[in-house]
Amino acid sequence: MIVKGIVFDVNGTLTDIQTNEWHDDVYRVISNLLSYQGMAIEPANLKDMYFRTIEDQLKLSGQHHPEFDVRGVFRTIIERYATDFTRTLPAAKIEQLPMILAELHRSASRFHLQLYPGVADTIRQLHTRYALAVVSDGQSAYAIAELNAVKLSGYFDPVIVSGDFGYRKPDQRLFATALNAMKLDPLEVVYVGNDMYRDVHGAQKLGMKTVFFKSNQGTQDIDGVKPDYIIYNFPELINAIHFFESP
Repeated sequence: MIVKGIVFDVNGTLTDIQTNEWHDDVYRVISNLLSYQGMAIEPANLKDMYFRTIEDQLKLSGQHHPEFDVRGVFRTIIERYATDFTRTLPAAKIEQLPMILAELHRSASRFHLQLYPGVADTIRQLHTRYALAVVSDGQSAYAIAELNAVKLSGYFDPVIVSGDFGYRKPDQRLFATALNAMKLDPLEVVYVGNDMYRDVHGAQKLGMKTVFFKSNQGTQDIDGVKPDYIIYNFPELINAIHFFESP
């Protein structure tokens, strides 16, 4: 196999991240910010509407593996609770508010974010020889900023995030979008992920070779799904790529 590109999942593969979107303090903080925009929403009501709006988006999506749009969630909340005071705010501020709320929600719910050991050095080594890209479930409202926070921005092109498409892995279209942008065939690309169903199963359905990173996150076993290579420490990825390139 001639390896020309490597595509990565992010959370649970490159980054060790812990969040709690159910914590009441998250919605207290957002409720306070909304009060400065003229919207009075009790934290408990805000929390309930946040998750109900996500459920509504997913039910209406029509996709087999639906993904929600967090900016759309907050746009719905703003439209429902906007007051005359809200409507007097500068148009540019109102337009930016869903993104600001999405970032605030993520920052308030995040407790831990760091690279797994050896990720930075391994990515730097691979970047000199291969085209690198990302296909990750999540929201670009914060996924790209989190890559920057761990000093990995600039290594990946493209960065495909499910929230921008309305469907999530293992939907093959996400993987195909990355390959089309890279101008590479599935047989020339290795996918690296930590979830046996969404990552390994999804990438293999498109014909990509897969490396399963057995981290502290993700589905570890799925009947009938077997990765082409398993690593237990991220720097082992170098050996995995050499394995695929062996005659």
